[in-house]
Amino acid sequence: MRLYGYFRSSAAYRVRIALNLKGLACEQVPVNLIKGEQRDAAHLARHPQGLVPVLETDDGTRLTQSLAICEYLDERHPAPPLLPADAEGRARVRALAQLIACEIHPLDNLRVLGYLTGELGIGEDARLAWYRHWIAEGFAALETQLAGTPATRACCHGDTPSLADVCLVPQVFNARRFDCDLGAYPTLERIVAHLETLPAFAEARPERQPDAA
Repeated sequence: MRLYGYFRSSAAYRVRIALNLKGLACEQVPVNLIKGEQRDAAHLARHPQGLVPVLETDDGTRLTQSLAICEYLDERHPAPPLLPADAEGRARVRALAQLIACEIHPLDNLRVLGYLTGELGIGEDARLAWYRHWIAEGFAALETQLAGTPATRACCHGDTPSLADVCLVPQVFNARRFDCDLGAYPTLERIVAHLETLPAFAEARPERQPDAA
């Protein structure tokens, strides 16, 4: 398999974690988002949106969208599972994952921040205020959901990493990059501190990737 990604992409980071949890070897092919390589014809042929990640399977099939890729990996390689065995648990984990990947991340990703400062001419202070506002709003809701149920234990759901944890760690990493105050989210910080001790998460960290600058 080949993973086309960028070392600081939250979406690619999720897939790296999932691959590591599954113990799957994967060749990494860097796509430098800062240099605009995602808009090159070769990459647009892989992903018409010009985004990362793209997972190319052994038979040449190309898969896009990080959550879809993670669920594909879970279906093809069921152990260890990224989703609970019960329907209620699966729904909860998917909801937590989507809160991060579909509600928080799209508002704060590189494309949006670049549009704010480029086409709209927003200054750096306003850009940071935008980023921190949406992190605070999303993390407050996530903290409430995690802290309010006994289903949350060492991880977002139970004591083993799930799809929700795969999404949480990259989002917290990026929030720290932008100096967001995370003191109001003790449950998130506790879970992430635990997850960061696990090899699958540690080895997926951006600074440990071959294209890290």
